[in-house]
Amino acid sequence: MIAIIDYGAGNLFSVQNALSYLGLSFQVTKDKKAIENADGLILPGVGAFPDAMEKLKESGLVEVIKNEAVKKPFLGICLGMQLLFEESDEFTLTHGLSLIPGRVEKIVCPYKIPHMGWNHLEIQNTDSPLLYGIKQNDSVYFVHSYMAKTTAPYLSAVCDYGVKIPALVERGTVFGAQFHPEKSGEVGLRILKNFGGLVK
Repeated sequence: MIAIIDYGAGNLFSVQNALSYLGLSFQVTKDKKAIENADGLILPGVGAFPDAMEKLKESGLVEVIKNEAVKKPFLGICLGMQLLFEESDEFTLTHGLSLIPGRVEKIVCPYKIPHMGWNHLEIQNTDSPLLYGIKQNDSVYFVHSYMAKTTAPYLSAVCDYGVKIPALVERGTVFGAQFHPEKSGEVGLRILKNFGGLVK
């Protein structure tokens, strides 16, 4: 069973719909015990990094997420991915969950911000379990103004938007998708299905 973590800053409906379509067992929860007992975790997120971290702290879920993410498959989506890093400078310097080394910064590029719409994946790690069946230059859907800055060992895929943007990151059992797999058609569904295949 996958726990979709509800902390008041997630786009829960579309994630639920995608998992239902794939026939994956899930529950939406903010209960610590349910998160501890789940076989896999998804952390969605829309909005601003400082607000999301404040909501996580108010919900009392920071420590349980940090503890459980290293024990079982964990997927952060969009802002949920950004929260995996050590800090963000969105509005004010804010510490994140520190599950993957790196920080989150404003996208600086020659194109319109936010980065919104379809973009090609440039696969960096062909061994990533989330990318099974995904081809070089398959397209996924993005909506964001900030991007992660991290190093090559954690990059599974990037996209080009005048600057190389980390699109899929991973460290052990922890995965992050800057794009919205639940809004990315067959490619996104395949990535979610691959994640579901990791959940025992």
